[in-house]
Formats: sequence, C-alpha cells, structure tokens
Amino acid sequence: MKFHALICARAGSRGIKNKNIKKFKGKPLIAHPIQLARKIKKFKSISVSTDSKKIANISKYYGADVPFIRSKKLSNDKTGTMEVLIDAIKKTNSVNEKFCCLFYPTSPLIKAKDLNKAFNILKSKKNADGIFTIAEYNSHPMRSLILKNNFVNFKFSSYKKKNSNDLKKMYFDCGNFYFYRTKKILKKNINLKMLGFKIESIRSIDINTHDDIKLAKIIYKNNNY
Repeated sequence: MKFHALICARAGSRGIKNKNIKKFKGKPLIAHPIQLARKIKKFKSISVSTDSKKIANISKYYGADVPFIRSKKLSNDKTGTMEVLIDAIKKTNSVNEKFCCLFYPTSPLIKAKDLNKAFNILKSKKNADGIFTIAEYNSHPMRSLILKNNFVNFKFSSYKKKNSNDLKKMYFDCGNFYFYRTKKILKKNINLKMLGFKIESIRSIDINTHDDIKLAKIIYKNNNY
C-alpha cells in the first residue's frame, strides 16, 4: 500500500522572510522534508504545494514533484490547511488512496522512524481518522502569566496556588506532520478523530523565528542527525 506525501511551502511568511528556503545545515529548509520523505517506502511520490516558482525549482532539484503551482486564493495567511490538502489530493489524483500525509519544511528534527511509527499506529487503529505529532508543555499553560501595566498577574487566578506537578499533563500540536485517512479529509466539515503521536519537546521545533533556527541547529548538531 503506497500513497502520496504532500509538503506545504508557500512563499509568504511573517516571522522569517523566505523561511522555507532559508539554509539549515547547508541546505534549504524545504530540502530536509523532501529527503526525509524519500526514505519512507510507503510514499509513492512526494509533491510540494507552493505558490512560488523558486520554491518549486528547489523542490524539484531535491527530488520532489511539483505538479501544479498553488493558486493565490489558497496562498494567504488565512487559508486553512485542509483547503490546501484537499486541493492537492485532487490535483495529484489521490482521491482513491487510503491514506495521505502532510508535512512542513519547518520541522528539520523529525526522523524517518517517527513517520513510520506514527503511520503504523494509525493503521492499527481502525476507528481513528488521523494522527499528528504532539509534545508536552515544558511549563504548564494553566499557570501562564500576563502583564498588566507592567505588573505580573496569573492568567488563570484559580491555579495560582497549584503545583504544576499536580496538574493534568497538557500537550500542543507540534505542526510537524499529519497522517489522515483520505476519505475522511474529503468529507468536509466533519469532526476528525485524531490520535496524538508524542515526541520529545526538544525535537518538536516548528521554525518560525531566528531563535528557532539557532536552537534547531544546536539540537541537530548534538543529536547525531
């Protein structure tokens, strides 16, 4: 059973200009997920959905297909991921494939074993519609602080005296990769039953700032990538 992998990489980005083609360990960020996907035997092809001819050319150089240039309508800050994914499924003739995979260029610390393990979990859970990476918050969000007139206040005052170790663990969406059952994605406006694939928070980086890049490089260097 093989199916398509999709990498989303539009030109616009708020935090870092031209983020998806910034160099990371000698290669553009977009190169890392492409080379990672090529290690996964279950992917029949790797397609990049982008509105940029420059990103398209770089993607092709590293071995991905770019069968179409994404429309401007699906390339702004307000466009939902599902809209982009459905568009790509249809344009790559993948509507009859059982599964689909979506991931981003901004997660260079993900490994092939992560993708393989997550997919095997989804495949074994017949009642699940998909699976995506999550990581535990390092600092519990219910003890978040806010500033009011430069003075510190608890956002949730009822948790002021709570010990973080006594609170139920909470997780965030890492934004690394997502596996879905294709037929569920194509049924718009349904509540998907998603599994969480836990990874170490140190590897959950989704690059949005220059500090993220610096930290990712340190982790990359010290973890034998």
